Amino acid sequence: MIERELHQRVPLIGADGAFNPSAHGWAHQPIVDTSGIDGRRSWGRNKRWEYWCITTPTHLLALTVSSLDFAAVHEVWVFDRATGESIGRGATGIGARSATLPANLEGGPARARVGALSIDIEEVTGGTRVRAAIPDASFDVIAELPAGHERLAVVVPWSRTRFQYTVKDVARPASGTVTVRGAVTDVPAGESWAVLDHGRGRWPHDVRWNWGAGSGRLDDGRVIGIQVGGQWTDGTGSTENSVLLGTRLHKISEQLVWDYDTADYLRPWQISGGGFDAEFVPFHDKRSRTNLGLLSSSTDQCFGHWSGTFDTGEETVRFDGVLGWAEDVHNRW
Repeated sequence: MIERELHQRVPLIGADGAFNPSAHGWAHQPIVDTSGIDGRRSWGRNKRWEYWCITTPTHLLALTVSSLDFAAVHEVWVFDRATGESIGRGATGIGARSATLPANLEGGPARARVGALSIDIEEVTGGTRVRAAIPDASFDVIAELPAGHERLAVVVPWSRTRFQYTVKDVARPASGTVTVRGAVTDVPAGESWAVLDHGRGRWPHDVRWNWGAGSGRLDDGRVIGIQVGGQWTDGTGSTENSVLLGTRLHKISEQLVWDYDTADYLRPWQISGGGFDAEFVPFHDKRSRTNLGLLSSSTDQCFGHWSGTFDTGEETVRFDGVLGWAEDVHNRW
């Protein structure tokens, strides 16, 4: 498909409070103004969130700060790769008061406070500081933002009233510490990576999606960041597919083919299209199910390693053992 690249700052919401068609496109940096997604001019379908996941040689770390208008949903998760121990806590607050979210990416801090769960995300010199704490586990990580590092920003419209702006920022060099029951482990620089999923939009009630990401280095030392998605963008004229090589983002304007076994998510996945041809081999399924009638969620987020090739049109790069995840999600929210 032909996707329009955005080069100047543009508002996601028009003067009438509905989707601004001029925002339909993608960019190398987060230049879309989402200040209209605030839950005041239109209430009930707004979804706002910051999700960070950090992969290290020893642990997987993740946090979510989110507002769904009628509720604020947060999570902190720490996984020990050696032992398989998973420590996590989710918290839901009525309304959005427990979530602090900026109008735009990097426009201010993001925070969550519910009981024993706390999350703080703030911009600092050279990058973003990501902190989270729950009983028995916490982490404090700097996600570096290298000079010239490009981020995939995409606007996905379903209609004039339902649309999403997403920033997928992969392969951010990470460093810091993770603490489990008082034992402190380094998040070592040069071996750890942070990925951001920033979202602002107004969603339909029932939606399905795939998302895959991975961060690491090629044999020649260049950084590689994998960003692939599916289902939720079908028929919108947009994709959220790209590969980062070094600091340069290569957009894939083609729907990818996802092949995986929903009866056994730990079997290898195959994802291909647009010059991208990869196998993803999971080692852990972070599985969650919630069913509250009109509200429900089914998530299989599988962590594992990516191997394959990507053709940029100028060269074909081969990658192997790139740590990341691939997920299958169905939400009614």
